[in-house]
Amino acid sequence: MDMEEYLSISGIQHFCFCPRQWALIHLEQQWSENIRTTEGHLEHRRAHESELKEKRDNLLTVRGLRVVSYRLRLSGVCDVVEFSTDPHGITLQNQPGLWKPFPVEYKHGSTKEIDADRVQLCAQAMALEEMLVCDVPQGALFYETTRRREIVDMTMELRQKTLRLAEQMNQYFIRGYTPKVRPGKHCNACSLKEVCLPKLCQKVDSVGYVQSHIGEEVSTL
Repeated sequence: MDMEEYLSISGIQHFCFCPRQWALIHLEQQWSENIRTTEGHLEHRRAHESELKEKRDNLLTVRGLRVVSYRLRLSGVCDVVEFSTDPHGITLQNQPGLWKPFPVEYKHGSTKEIDADRVQLCAQAMALEEMLVCDVPQGALFYETTRRREIVDMTMELRQKTLRLAEQMNQYFIRGYTPKVRPGKHCNACSLKEVCLPKLCQKVDSVGYVQSHIGEEVSTL
């Protein structure tokens, strides 16, 4: 696979959330907008609207930085990478001194238990490490709803999970494989629910499926 054919680094977030969602988007080219995806697109656009580079004192902010990881076979764009001066940092073209990179990914909503956002950020950090030949021990997720940052440590466990998901994602892409999964509560927040669920319902017992969803609806009243 050539570098130009590498999968989107942002797709690993979809894959971590639901491999079937990822396949419907990236293999079958199906997409459905809902309020979450629309707001998310607007927030990413705002993150990239400002100048590509901005320097204030000891902080250099770069927006829309393209990255690639040959190990993960992923490429894409970082919302923001903050470079701060550091005696153990790296050199940057046309910038005096030494700098340490810190990726920041903008997200809608608030922090989540699932690692989908963290895995995407970790993939960006691993790509930066390959490109800049340095360590990226931390990054941040900025959530628009709470207007707060979540600092993410790039632990060995998170790195291994990111590598494992990237390998599986690439294998699915090569095979053209769309996995089948059982519906769950997480499906309610999926922008592809209307596309995905009718196909899945053909594979599961219709009576059990209806009963389970009626039970969920009654329990929430």
